[in-house]
Amino acid sequence: MSSQEEILSDGRFSRITRDPRFWEMPEKERKVKIDKRFRAMFHDKKFKLKYTVDKRGRPVNYTSTENLRKFYALSESDSDLSESDSKEHTEKKKKKKKGKLKGQADS
Repeated sequence: MSSQEEILSDGRFSRITRDPRFWEMPEKERKVKIDKRFRAMFHDKKFKLKYTVDKRGRPVNYTSTENLRKFYALSESDSDLSESDSKEHTEKKKKKKKGKLKGQADS
């Protein structure tokens, strides 16, 4: 196999380095920006699936939320909601639900 430098020095492939179609996409532009209306998909149970095997039957150890974080990002105005904040948000919801259940049991 030839090295990358030999391929680029070949006259037939020299235009690849100058053609923007073949440039690597900047990391800031790779992810789709999600606004605050859809930020619940990062921590909501409805969007979380635990995969055990991939489409070819090989074992995997990741969830669908990791895929969401890979392809989507919160917009700059909503980026202040970090992962720890989202965990606190779900814990508050759980506490509220437990509080309502206890109040209903007393009545």
